[in-house]
Amino acid sequence: MPDKAKAVRLMIFDVDGVMTDGSLFYSDSGEELKAFNSLDGHGLKMLHTSGVKLAIITGRTSKLVEKRAKDLGVDYLYQGAHDKGASFEELLKVAGLSADDCGYMGDDVIDLPVMRRVAFAVAVPDSPQLVRKHAHYISGSQGGRGAVREVCEYLMQAQGTFDAAMAPYLA
Repeated sequence: MPDKAKAVRLMIFDVDGVMTDGSLFYSDSGEELKAFNSLDGHGLKMLHTSGVKLAIITGRTSKLVEKRAKDLGVDYLYQGAHDKGASFEELLKVAGLSADDCGYMGDDVIDLPVMRRVAFAVAVPDSPQLVRKHAHYISGSQGGRGAVREVCEYLMQAQGTFDAAMAPYLA
């Protein structure tokens, strides 16, 4: 599948179950908490530095996600996207790209309208069978446990930017 990954100019991620392990924590006051993986975060930063734009399309709305996206330099953020296909169409217009320029990483059936359109669709291993069936790549790592980092490195390797991204750490 490296050929499919080679064409990705914009990589889009779901949040719950992809950037997190899918658990939702609530404090007694009703505040929502999520745990993000720092390795995933650095992978996203490296992928962005390599020239691939980043987007998030998530069905939930959270200030935590907005902060995380800002911290990571995510170019486009769509929250409360109950119709991810419609959000994807809007994103394509705003970004001036086609579906063939995009990749998407999801974990559930709500992600299928986007996964079925992009050039490079990714699922996590605990996704339902139907979702895995429509993926070009299934990560070895679980969501929130390095899956995003794995996909970022996979894309950089396919696009020939991985070695340059690693060079500063190996000097």
